[in-house]
Amino acid sequence: MNAKENLKEQFYNGKLALKTIDEICRTLKIPYREKNNLVKLLDSLVRDGVICETRDGFFGTPEQLGLIKGTLRGNERGFAFLIPEDKEKYETDFFIPHRSLHGAMHGDTVFIELVRGRSEDEGEVVSILERGFTEIVGTFQRDRRAGYLIPDDKRYFSEIYIPLSDCFKIKNGVKAVAKITDYPYGKAPGGKIIEVLGDGDDFFAEELSIIRSFSFREEFPVAVEKAAEKQQNRGITPTDYENRRDFRDTLIVTIDGADTRDIDDAVSLQKDGENYLLGVHIADVSHYVERRSALDKEAFERGTSVYFPDRVLPMLPRALSNGICSLNEGEDRLTLSCLMTVDKKGVVKKSEIVEGVIRSRYKMTYDEVTEILDGDEKTCEKYQEVKDMVGLFAELTKILQTMREKKGCVDLEVKEAKILFDGEDIFIPDYEEKRAFSHQIIEEFMVLANETVAEFMQSIDAPFVYRVHEKPNPDKANAFRIFAQNLGLNPRFNDQEVNPYDYQKLLKSAENLPVYPVLNRVMLRSMQKARYSEENLGHFGLASKCYCHFTSPIRRYPDLCIHRIIKEVLRGNYAQACDVYGELVSDVAVQSSERERKAAEAEREVDALYSTMYMSERIGDEYDAVVSGVTSFGLFAELPNAIEGFIPIETLVGDFEFIAERFLLKGSKESYTIGEEIHVKVVGVDFDKRRTEFKYLGKLRVEN
Repeated sequence: MNAKENLKEQFYNGKLALKTIDEICRTLKIPYREKNNLVKLLDSLVRDGVICETRDGFFGTPEQLGLIKGTLRGNERGFAFLIPEDKEKYETDFFIPHRSLHGAMHGDTVFIELVRGRSEDEGEVVSILERGFTEIVGTFQRDRRAGYLIPDDKRYFSEIYIPLSDCFKIKNGVKAVAKITDYPYGKAPGGKIIEVLGDGDDFFAEELSIIRSFSFREEFPVAVEKAAEKQQNRGITPTDYENRRDFRDTLIVTIDGADTRDIDDAVSLQKDGENYLLGVHIADVSHYVERRSALDKEAFERGTSVYFPDRVLPMLPRALSNGICSLNEGEDRLTLSCLMTVDKKGVVKKSEIVEGVIRSRYKMTYDEVTEILDGDEKTCEKYQEVKDMVGLFAELTKILQTMREKKGCVDLEVKEAKILFDGEDIFIPDYEEKRAFSHQIIEEFMVLANETVAEFMQSIDAPFVYRVHEKPNPDKANAFRIFAQNLGLNPRFNDQEVNPYDYQKLLKSAENLPVYPVLNRVMLRSMQKARYSEENLGHFGLASKCYCHFTSPIRRYPDLCIHRIIKEVLRGNYAQACDVYGELVSDVAVQSSERERKAAEAEREVDALYSTMYMSERIGDEYDAVVSGVTSFGLFAELPNAIEGFIPIETLVGDFEFIAERFLLKGSKESYTIGEEIHVKVVGVDFDKRRTEFKYLGKLRVEN
């Protein structure tokens, strides 16, 4: 055991806990002349995160020192809050004043110690474990001495210093990305401009700024692109067909949007007596993306494809996603196929997962399936071969929907703005259209396959990545129940043990009432967010005891990961699957959940930018709206096209009390609650906050 390992052991066994350097020297009987060597060893252990040093000079493990680990959330005024990693032990966040940050910034992972005597929730940073950002997006400014990048994200409250020698050719006011190169103590972080995005007032530069702020990029590394092209050029070799079930003579179709290019699922269906033989055939992406390859590492980092109004950032290069992995019409493609025998009640009586090869007969669109179901002669003639199977699709879908409804599936109807962009103009239609039944067909079939695969893998206790949606938090469930009661409804559920059927029953009781849309919205807010987990925790929203994401390996990494595990099991390598993936599935679940969250945030921010630009041309227009949010500082109102705007509280007449549990702003003259219909005027837009500003004009009169 070397000196460093020995020192670490002495801290772990408590011998050196809570001691200063001098006390450690005396305890270990280290001569004064050797003190510098001890300091170096201690500094090394601190850098490794093994021990920490308090502001008073005491050393110990984080546990011995009572330190709290978490992530900093900055504020533009220079202070921050620590979001504890252990939310069960620490239910509240901790306030960190600027003087106590000691160079830590927004997004950093740190250890803090509580500051006694000031307040119960104030802390001081003791150690910075990991920097949250290596690149910052912002606006570049330069004077005679140096350049500076002013971050777009105001929570990152320090500008980035750019040496004049590195930026003299960059013009003032452009949007840019800076790579942080150093953190000099007591000074602004130093950096280097690595990408200029465009002029500060350019719309697309602003969009690109948002995308870069979430670390998303369009281009793939050269090595990754070359690897994808190599796989595309290889195609399907004779040996690839071996040991696969041949479905090329089976009537199989794909159903997607008209513009879809990355097709990762296909379906087949036939009747056997009263049973339905459903095949869900998924692109075998894992055949082309080998574990630990350059392609795999890039896919893991990206985690998911990201969708914006004017572009898609795919998880995999297009040579794969649009090429050899896409289940294109009339071309041989490798699949992982889930074959299910479903009875007339929607129960899967028998199932099998196999490696297969298919040749999709037709690339159908959702609209075409709808036209066939509506009896359109021209479309029925075009798809004469499959029109009867489409009828079976509809038949089985209705059975599955009935079955899922009996289980208590919570089918929320929450509107989202539909942003259309043709390369020049933004269009956001007012619409009330529901999901087309043709969409529901594919959704039901994919959900059934996801459940079937997850149940099989759980039954053999294999390592796996599940898609989980835990039941609502009791406090949020209680707040939702009280809100529903205030709407005049009669919710009957136990806050501690809510089940999906309780929520479904409440939704149905309000189906024909004016409060139905707002009930959907508040119910959604009471639920937890779905995520990935190596443990099966069930899926509340789908009323499913066991669920996974199996059907989209082109655009989601968890699907790709579980395909590999399934194939190992199918090939008789169960022990190897457990050995290789036993610990890996936890990392995949955490990384994929995080990347999914970031993708959703980025999509939401870019959508807000497009919405703000769209509304900037409608200042002065008046609309009917619905109060969609109530806060202590104002109201949010939603237009028929699902764009949300803000009404500041200072523009409302009277004094107000905010009652959070009732979503109510109670005023001395007039009160406002979520779900009320009002009339508003567009008075401005705030591009920094990407928000439309409304003026309240009055409530709509409810006709009896």
